[in-house]
Amino acid sequence: MAIRRVCVIGAGTIGSLYAGHLAAVAEVSVLTRREEHATELNRRGLRVTGKSERHATVKASSDPDRLPEFDLGIVATKTTHLEQTAKRLRGRFPDAAMMTVQNGLGAEEVLRRHGDWKLISAVTFMSGNRHGDTEVEYELDTATWLGPYAGTETPQEVVDETCRLLLAAGLEAEAMPDLRPAQWSKLIFNAAVNGVAALTELPHVKEFAERERPTDLGHLVHGLIEEGVRVAEAVGVELHEDPWEMNVRAVARGETQRSSYAHLPSMLEDVLARRPTEVDAISGALVREGEAAGVPTPLNAAVWRLVRGRELSWARAGAPQEVVHA
Repeated sequence: MAIRRVCVIGAGTIGSLYAGHLAAVAEVSVLTRREEHATELNRRGLRVTGKSERHATVKASSDPDRLPEFDLGIVATKTTHLEQTAKRLRGRFPDAAMMTVQNGLGAEEVLRRHGDWKLISAVTFMSGNRHGDTEVEYELDTATWLGPYAGTETPQEVVDETCRLLLAAGLEAEAMPDLRPAQWSKLIFNAAVNGVAALTELPHVKEFAERERPTDLGHLVHGLIEEGVRVAEAVGVELHEDPWEMNVRAVARGETQRSSYAHLPSMLEDVLARRPTEVDAISGALVREGEAAGVPTPLNAAVWRLVRGRELSWARAGAPQEVVHA
């Protein structure tokens, strides 16, 4: 399969990083949620700064019927928008392969309910800062791991061709015959790091790996990860990487890159913006998998419910408070 035309579906930070790089090696279209976003991309193009400097020309639209045909779709929306996005794509682009890059578990099943596309499972560790509709700063130039979705017959050669395209575009990528070990490594890492960041409003700093004092946050992060590892073992997944070591390396990288560096996990960004988080697909997914396998996950369940409680508090913040008289 020769991939010459790519559509990036969702033009947030991650989608913009893919689109901005892939435009150098393929024809790139972008499906946006807002028409004004599409108008700006068509008028001004997409600028990437930071780890790489690029200015890309893309064809953007908020209407999938106005997009050109494509060989590969990269579905880069948040999980909170995925169902709505999949419905918009229903019945369209049947010959394309679709690559999911959402956090957590279950994105592929959502797409399967709306089309028979060849599905590629992927997880990415790259990150950046979005500076408006037409500019994104490339912050962490780490890899995208990808493999054929286990529930379909997606050929490995489609995955390999996608990987080669990402590498040619200047992105880090690694193709795998089975993504589940890598997917679960990131799931467990994310459930711990994103959950603790969302509750404390701390970015991913060195305290997430410290366990010297009884009050150190590293104890909680480690405990959350241990629960996740036990669930992975119970469902028969041998992890690609140790999530605790991933945490340690990430905070060490932050310390060495620059003293002021501190990565904001995606759920913390959502909390600070008071918008729905992906906690159901991350912590919630891990808890559900644990329940199905008979593995207790009390720490992850507590984080899941507390983050949902934070979301509820935003809805109630503007409501009149009931006065209780003693």
